Amino acid sequence: MSESPTEKLHGKQLATLSLTALGVVFGDIGTSPLYALRECFHGEYGIAVTAANVLGVVSLVFWALLLIVSIKYLGFILRADNDGEGGVLSLTALLKPKQAKPGTVQWFLVGLGVFAACLMYGDGMITPAISVLSAVEGVQNITPVLEPYIIPITLVILTGLFLLQKRGTARVGRLFGPIMLLWFLTLAILGIAQIVSCPQILAAIFPWHGINFLAANKVHGFIVLGGVFLAVTGAEAIYTDMGHFGKQPIRMVWFIIAFPALVLNYFGQGALLLVRPEEAHHPFYAIVPDWAMIPMVILATMATIIASQAVITGSFSLTRQAIQLGYLPRLKITHTSFSHIGQIYVGPVNWMLMFCTIGLVLGFQSSSKLAAAYGVAVSTDMIITSTLFFMVARQRWGWRLLTAGLLTACFYVVELPFLAANMSKIFHGAWFALAIGGFFFLIMLTWEQGRRILGQRIATLTPKLDIFKKSLLDDPPQRINGQAVFLTRSHDIVPAALMHNLQHNKILHSEVVFLNIRTEEIPRIPIVEKIEVEILGEGLSRVIAHYGFMEEPKIGTIFALARSKGVDLDMKNASFFLGREKLAISDHPEMWRWRAQLFLFLARNAMDAAAFFDIPSNQVIEVGIQLEL
Repeated sequence: MSESPTEKLHGKQLATLSLTALGVVFGDIGTSPLYALRECFHGEYGIAVTAANVLGVVSLVFWALLLIVSIKYLGFILRADNDGEGGVLSLTALLKPKQAKPGTVQWFLVGLGVFAACLMYGDGMITPAISVLSAVEGVQNITPVLEPYIIPITLVILTGLFLLQKRGTARVGRLFGPIMLLWFLTLAILGIAQIVSCPQILAAIFPWHGINFLAANKVHGFIVLGGVFLAVTGAEAIYTDMGHFGKQPIRMVWFIIAFPALVLNYFGQGALLLVRPEEAHHPFYAIVPDWAMIPMVILATMATIIASQAVITGSFSLTRQAIQLGYLPRLKITHTSFSHIGQIYVGPVNWMLMFCTIGLVLGFQSSSKLAAAYGVAVSTDMIITSTLFFMVARQRWGWRLLTAGLLTACFYVVELPFLAANMSKIFHGAWFALAIGGFFFLIMLTWEQGRRILGQRIATLTPKLDIFKKSLLDDPPQRINGQAVFLTRSHDIVPAALMHNLQHNKILHSEVVFLNIRTEEIPRIPIVEKIEVEILGEGLSRVIAHYGFMEEPKIGTIFALARSKGVDLDMKNASFFLGREKLAISDHPEMWRWRAQLFLFLARNAMDAAAFFDIPSNQVIEVGIQLEL
């Protein structure tokens, strides 16, 4: 359990970082008051607005925030950092996925982690749709005349949000923290005003109100848990964004600002419902004074845009990690900020999110109906995170079985009912997030398996490096002056491009460099450990470049580091030999034929290695290799 450098910040630096974290980390969970309580009392599964039910639901919301966010994530899960980075893929990487053999428990756990990561794409589509739509729906509280324009306004905002992604958010990102601070302060003030007028709601802090609610309402009360769970959606973002801000700022912001503001607002909405139960159709806007309605709708819309931006950026970051870990084909990654390394743009992911998000708004037409599709992905993700945490605690930290088991069992007791309640909505929209997660899971598994099969095929076609070196002594080829760099899949296998070039052209450069770029299961590799160099003799040398899954290897940087290790690599004059794989499906493919077709499609549309590693195109020589799946 390593400490992030940000843990040591103090004073002004800590305050600035905490304010930024407020804008990025807590946007999703911070906008949940717009729709969470409404879904419990007015949604498709809404329950009667009685005093006992109001106290019960508010009590369940309070304890969900306390147990899941404050205790589980802030107290325990944040400890499971991968060299300072968080998120389900970082947690999965702690279990050494590259060493997991198919069919083993380790392989199954890695599969669970990858599936949990895939579910976040569904969350990246639903969060912008439900958040922005629920905020814009506030215009009907200003005047019913605007009600027909809710969907068009929402679509314009969402379209603009996705179109601006390529330009980056570095400039407007400075406003995220102050806007979200204003949002949370407003939530607290609105809540306090209602609590003062009806202090009886404070009794909801006692857990027996929630227990009595579930006991009295039985199946209906259990189903309402799906609405209660909406209050904690966004908790995974707290863990995922840990690497950007560190544990200390995130914990400080949650306990000082976000948690108190959310609790006060939920209690305030509950206080309103105790007095005016007829306002259950939108309790959030019902606690807003008439004179503040217009600025409140504007502020809510800005807050939901910020929440959506954080989720979209998270999808880009997840894609980059998956590419580096070998679960997705190479895609073009554009950095949109010189000062913020985490600000990236991935075009195909952006357009996919945009079209699906717009489709969700058009298909569901209201945030209340969208809420039925929300929650199942996040609750599934939470259960998987708890399971992986147990394994990390046992394998990496050496916790006793009883200690790790009891703690994980406590997590399950809280989260499994929420998962079951969300699953009850499977035919009312919840299937969408699972379908999106399953789609990406299929793509990732297919790509990973296909690359593994091709790697095995190539290994059978080319000799080991030591055998090749011996053949140079026994039957030396004609050597020409120059430096040739061959990218290799493995450090001890001669690349097929070299063998084909030697077979057909009968020549070999005087200096041959085998470059093997590896992605390790930690986020970043220190500069001094990035490059391994070995002089093999006979004009051959081997360079192994180690990169973390949060880093992007670039050939210029690798050359500079290699020169510092004693290999005289000349970026301007080197020739880069890359294998251009021509793929076909054999009569008896090792994967199902339809999956082999999918792999071929992904391979054809993958970004080529030269562009991905920033190799000058006029120095690249491609050698064709025919391979069968």
